[in-house]
Amino acid sequence: MVVTQENVAVNGSRRLSPQEIADVLRERIRGGELRAGDRLPTQAELADEFGVERGAVRQALRALQDDGLLTNVSKGSPPRIAEPPAPGHDEPQPTMVGLSPRLTAAFSAPHVRIDAACLTAESLIPALGEPLRLIHGGSLRPERIDVRILLPSRDIDLAFPVPVEGRGDDDPVHERWLAMRNAQGHVLRHNLQTLRSHGIDVRITFRALPFTPPVKLYLLNGSEALMAYYMVTRREESTDTGTLDMYDVLGTESLLFSFEKAAGQRDAAFVEESQKWFDALWETITTDLTLS
Repeated sequence: MVVTQENVAVNGSRRLSPQEIADVLRERIRGGELRAGDRLPTQAELADEFGVERGAVRQALRALQDDGLLTNVSKGSPPRIAEPPAPGHDEPQPTMVGLSPRLTAAFSAPHVRIDAACLTAESLIPALGEPLRLIHGGSLRPERIDVRILLPSRDIDLAFPVPVEGRGDDDPVHERWLAMRNAQGHVLRHNLQTLRSHGIDVRITFRALPFTPPVKLYLLNGSEALMAYYMVTRREESTDTGTLDMYDVLGTESLLFSFEKAAGQRDAAFVEESQKWFDALWETITTDLTLS
């Protein structure tokens, strides 16, 4: 194995974390040093290169597999670099898995435009972690970022989440959702506004929907639409005041379907109509939303 300057750095006295190992391998894949179909070195060889235990290497490889960059991580032989998916024909993945790489790709544009209609920002916050990390690290440098978020109004009777026994004068399920909506909105705004320290023009705006969205929709740079259904299920959650028995949705597990303008007429029409739908809501029946 050729010892490069990078090898010297990672083989220094400080042991790299699994995340840092994953980052090094991720850059090799993105830079073309490792191509689709190539096998990685064995875990023993990687552990020796990075000066860590095999457990740290395994964690790094699992992280890359979760990002869709590796296949056959647990098959015994060294994993292979995954083939890139065909544009517009990605296999649907859970939102928590599929959203992050699409957002990262969107943030490579000089002017980033993200529109989202959702119940809360639960999926957006972790999915934005990778592009924000790359911007703070200097790997990505958009000039402008515009983010518009549609969330349900606090004043409506939500279709979900709701108590199984029905609403009363006191609705702890609604209060729980409202607290999540506001807290996650504040975190999302703060995380994006930190990018202003890099000289990036960042604008994030929230508006309130007068209804409960049955699906979550993400529109990326006007060229891609990602949609997932909210699947309603009965579940319980323990709180300081007791157990909440409710009909709720697990949005991070909803399968995310991708439609890209470049994939053909059908996908292009879906992206365009989805953008028109979002813009119409934004400009008509929605209202200013204050995260209190």
